[in-house]
Amino acid sequence: MMRTMDDIGPNDTEALALSLEATGDFRVLRRLRDPLSPPVNDGPDVRRGLFVDVETTGLDPDCDEIIELAMVRFHYATDGRIFGLGEIFEGLRQPSSPIPAAITALTGITDEMVVGRSIDLSAMQALVAETDLVIAHNAGFDRRFLERLDPVFASKPWACSMSQIDWAGEGFEGVKLAYLAMGAGFFYDRHRAKNDCLAAIELLSRTLPVSGDLALKRMLYRARKHGWRVWAVDTPFAKKDEIKRRLYKWNGDSRLGPKAWYIDVDDDGREAELAFLRDEIYRDERHVDCRRVTALERFSDRLA
Repeated sequence: MMRTMDDIGPNDTEALALSLEATGDFRVLRRLRDPLSPPVNDGPDVRRGLFVDVETTGLDPDCDEIIELAMVRFHYATDGRIFGLGEIFEGLRQPSSPIPAAITALTGITDEMVVGRSIDLSAMQALVAETDLVIAHNAGFDRRFLERLDPVFASKPWACSMSQIDWAGEGFEGVKLAYLAMGAGFFYDRHRAKNDCLAAIELLSRTLPVSGDLALKRMLYRARKHGWRVWAVDTPFAKKDEIKRRLYKWNGDSRLGPKAWYIDVDDDGREAELAFLRDEIYRDERHVDCRRVTALERFSDRLA
């Protein structure tokens, strides 16, 4: 009798996937599953991480609004091992104006879904207060929105799973969460906040293909290091291309620091950057504005 797909169980499908992969001509993506593991008992090496993700009405935290927030707690060791998932917080929020059609198309969140909904700020604050480190995939986006929602997020150190891991050096072709997931061999239902959090935690638990380190270990190393924001104020226009090649970014928002080029470097790179500005850009001994950066203010507007 010929078997149909209804006759094939989970063990059979995995065996089929392995058989396909063994040929070398196929690569099979697995759907990400999210069983909750009980939190481990706190010990001297164990920390409480909180992965956060927001869906918003747009990209500007000054005028756009959060329409969904998810936070997933997990326990990890200082060496990067993740022990299991804990509490999951989810909340929808009705914005002050209709959700743009492009956002609904991207996230699946409609005006009808958020009518009368608000985020439970007390429960959110309690979860953040008991957290040692807040993480987001593109923390420069999520942190600015969340600090406007509630100042509790400004009291915690932050890390970024997108920018604080050298994904390109590990052989990945992009840093978007969905691209990284496919590169790691799984897929998930994208652009809902909870699903993005769970996918990112899964990535952080994986061993990186080139360095052999756990992804979370590499991120924690970068997050713990202090750094500097170096401002290249009054850069001569003729030097614009040169400073762009150096990977400086332009700050066009005068509310968030000087209207100038800037770059973020670690302790080891600070003196080399000052020498570059002195010798190649200004050609004089002027004072250059350098601001200390730690995980407490990194990715926030307070860097300005």
